[in-house]
Formats: sequence, structure tokens, C-alpha cells
Amino acid sequence: MDLLDLHARFATAVLFYLAALGVWGIALAARGSGPSPSYRGALVIVEVAIAAQGSLGIATWATGRPPDWIHALYGAALLLTIPLVATIVREGSPRRTALMLGLACLFAAGLAVRGITTA
Repeated sequence: MDLLDLHARFATAVLFYLAALGVWGIALAARGSGPSPSYRGALVIVEVAIAAQGSLGIATWATGRPPDWIHALYGAALLLTIPLVATIVREGSPRRTALMLGLACLFAAGLAVRGITTA
């Protein structure tokens, strides 16, 4: 398996993980609770995974396979989405925070789909 295959497979894993986090965040909000410590930990894990995915993309680029510029843009937007939303909603109600983070994860999953389709 070369770097490009690893980058593609890891992208699929990140996509499914983001979708699961989106559903989890919305479920927390529907129950009227805020983000649990487990949920916050899962958000950190997905951010590390997205950064690792970007590192694989940069390594693939370094081996002579440059990406389309829009593919790299989707990757950068994906990396910034969750921290930006977390910063914006940190002073809101716990229920609103869980809902916004869940929606941000679903939005990020959409960015991942677009990134995969532009590869």
C-alpha cells in the first residue's frame, strides 16, 4: 500500500468518525445535555486524525503527486472547522454547544466527502 492508498483509506475513516460525532452531538443536545468529557475527547481525537490525514497528504505531495488546489482547500477547511465552532460557542448554553458541535461535525463530514471527490 502506497501513501496515496493510505491517504484515501484514512480519509474514509475520518469521514465515518465525523458522521458518528455529528449524530452523537445532536443526540446529546436532544437529551438536553451539553458535551460530555467523552465527547470532547472524541473531538480531540478527530482533530488529531485530521492533522494526520493532512500530513499524509503533504507526504503524498512531496513524492511528486501534487493535489488539485481545491482538494487542499477542503483539507484546510476541515482542519479549522471544529476548533472554530468550539471557540464561537464556548460561552453558550451546554445544549446549544452540543448541538453546534454536532452540526459542525456533520458539516466537516461534508467537507471530507468533497475532499474525497476532488482527489
